[in-house]
Amino acid sequence: MANLKDIRKRIRTVKNTQKITSAMKMVAAAKLNRAKDAITRARPYGQKIDEVTSQLGALVDEDAHPLLRQHDEAEGGTALLVVLTSDRGLCGGFNATLLRRVDSFRKHHAKTFDALHLKVIGKKGRDWIRRSEPEHVKYHPDLLIGGVSFAIAKEIAQELIQGFTDGTYDHVYIAYNEFKSAITQEQRVDRLLPIGQVGDEDASDDNREAIFEPGRDALLEVILPKYIEVLVHQAMLDSVASEQGSRMTAMDNATNNAKDMIASLTLKYNRARQAAITRELVEITSGAEALHG
Repeated sequence: MANLKDIRKRIRTVKNTQKITSAMKMVAAAKLNRAKDAITRARPYGQKIDEVTSQLGALVDEDAHPLLRQHDEAEGGTALLVVLTSDRGLCGGFNATLLRRVDSFRKHHAKTFDALHLKVIGKKGRDWIRRSEPEHVKYHPDLLIGGVSFAIAKEIAQELIQGFTDGTYDHVYIAYNEFKSAITQEQRVDRLLPIGQVGDEDASDDNREAIFEPGRDALLEVILPKYIEVLVHQAMLDSVASEQGSRMTAMDNATNNAKDMIASLTLKYNRARQAAITRELVEITSGAEALHG
């Protein structure tokens, strides 16, 4: 049977761990609330620019702007996949499930594209991708460690737009965790470029007579890049909220597991202590009987 001192030491260690996981859960909950507020604030702007892009796109063909230039996936070409992961761990299956989705995407399109490049954001994605040693990979660790800002999203979006318009990439995708709730995230791989059908497919029926100022081409030059920037920004917001939701859930589970372990160790300690007391009583009784015998 385990030594009583060792059991007490282990109980103390588990209690300290429980305090840490409980604190991390509260921190993650606070960050999650801020991330959810950011998503809520950004949603109206995203919906409106989606609506405007839909109305404008219904009036033009793909030759009206480089970002509308369509490439058939069956024809191959070079694709870029942007992967949004976390910089820190202890967030359950947040990174693992997304990276499995990325692996599936890469295998599925292995023969579709002539080359598939990766742009990995986050240390966990960097560590994962280095083990498989693929070619054509760019890393951006610590990019979101201070939080999501539109300036960061704009910088990334402009880099993607530049690569698409100069012909470096024929297709651009983004892989991220879409936030549903604190315990539910959906792994998505969405196409960013070229811009396809936006919003309601019936929008063209209601907006054929729309008049745009200062002009269609001028609006396309402003709206379409802004639309990509908003999509990247929303994906980053979703990713950060999903990370904090996963971390909060993981730390809650860890805290509950620590509580169960403490109860189990306490029971084990009490049994060992009772056995030791019983053994001592038997020894005392046996010694007394030996003296009287």
